[in-house]
Amino acid sequence: MAPSSALTFPSVGIPSSGTARPKPLLRRSAILASVSERPSIPTTPIPPPLTSVSSLPQEPAAPKLPLRKIPGNHGLPLIGPIMDRHDYFYNQGRDEYFKSRVLKYRSTVFRANLPPGPSIASDPRVIVLLDGKSFPVLFDVSKVEKKDLFTGTFIPSTELTGGYRVLSYLDPSEPNHAKLKQLMFFLLKSSRDRVIPEFHSSYTELFESLEADIATKGKAIFGEGNDRAIFKFLCQSFYGVDPAETKLGLDGPKLVGKWMLIQLSPLLVLGLPHPLEDLLIHTFRLPPFLVKKDYQRLYDFFYAISGPVLDEAERLGVSREEACHNLIFATCFNSFGGMKIFFPNLMKWLGRAGIGLHTELAREIRSAVRSHGGKVTMAAMEQMPLMKSVVYECLRIEPPVPLQYGKAKRDLLIESHDAAFEVKEGEILFGFQPFATKDPRIFQRAEEFVPDRFIGEEGEKMLKHVLWSNGPESENPTLANKQCAGKDFVSLVGRLLLVELFLRYDTFDIEVGRSPIGVSLTFTSLKKASF
Repeated sequence: MAPSSALTFPSVGIPSSGTARPKPLLRRSAILASVSERPSIPTTPIPPPLTSVSSLPQEPAAPKLPLRKIPGNHGLPLIGPIMDRHDYFYNQGRDEYFKSRVLKYRSTVFRANLPPGPSIASDPRVIVLLDGKSFPVLFDVSKVEKKDLFTGTFIPSTELTGGYRVLSYLDPSEPNHAKLKQLMFFLLKSSRDRVIPEFHSSYTELFESLEADIATKGKAIFGEGNDRAIFKFLCQSFYGVDPAETKLGLDGPKLVGKWMLIQLSPLLVLGLPHPLEDLLIHTFRLPPFLVKKDYQRLYDFFYAISGPVLDEAERLGVSREEACHNLIFATCFNSFGGMKIFFPNLMKWLGRAGIGLHTELAREIRSAVRSHGGKVTMAAMEQMPLMKSVVYECLRIEPPVPLQYGKAKRDLLIESHDAAFEVKEGEILFGFQPFATKDPRIFQRAEEFVPDRFIGEEGEKMLKHVLWSNGPESENPTLANKQCAGKDFVSLVGRLLLVELFLRYDTFDIEVGRSPIGVSLTFTSLKKASF
């Protein structure tokens, strides 16, 4: 897929405003991550910026850094993994689980057990990578295998995907990987003319609903309405169909939510009493039959609306049935699930930044749109550097997919900033992305939300360290790698959300709460555009 800036999209008109010229940008303060969002790799003096972390050394005979044995251990069989699981979910929490071990071992590379462990995952042992220099080995498919590692040390039942291992679980070396990824590229390319207008339509409805709720209730919950808007937008842009006008009606988001819960429950904290929750979702799998009828409804819906894409699948040598299950996963799990996490996070960081940043964004966005005839176009969005930087900064500080895995294809030498480590063939490597993308040895003010971090030539150079898409932001997905096929689509919809928001409003206020997936968000005010 070409970078989003190279795609051609139709435009959407907006009402003109009486102000013709934007004022100079306002000064603003950076926003710090909260305690629960601060992985905090122990800070050491920051050296000059690295020239690259995307290309690791080719296993030199004599490493430049001191060779160190990987610290840490996995404890006693069965007991060690269960104790670590309780630390990860309950006693410490995920971020503190990793932070405490970095401090204990004085290393960002160490051995540990990762959930869910017994009895869902037979082998929870991993080598943890928590810095921006070691982490990118997880993208190098010449060194690591990605087969059945999408959700980590366990794989959900294939009964949840029609009996098929879908694209996310395939390694590029497997024959179907290239065919299915090519199908995803086709889906994205064939929908490009619908993306901007359908996003405008879906989110206009959402914002009008939020305004009505604030007017009558004094607040508006973002989650449920956002889920409906995302699902409608994806169905209309990818397939040209409004689900509300089909037998599926408005049930899509709820069906998808239940289906995703069954797959991800071993990795979630739902808020139940700890012993009960650990037994129900971390020790045993929730059975697929709980969502069998729901998934059949989704399958029937997608099979009916995706005819041209299924025709392309047959041309590529993929059966219509297998293709349909992959389209469901790509649309509902990858796209819907990703946006469900990403959009509230984006609103959260913007809300915390306050009116100064809101005013800058509103001026930049409105000025660029007016200069393009009052229409939202790709060309107009290319003239919004602050807006683009804000999207990248959100993807950096809180990547929507925080966990990455890979199995060493051969004996490897992996380098952190301070040491080299020997990894044996077959060992599982795990990276916790929020540590890597907040690495203070790479990013100045790494734990602060800095809206203009990626503006200008020097800022754009740092995009190679934004890793949310299973690859650097500076690189592109191909048939031969595991970088997200929709990488550019995700950054595009993030930009569109900001454009739609600040064309309508000068500023807003929010309340943020916790959720099993992402955060919960409530709007308490939306101030309509005044200039």
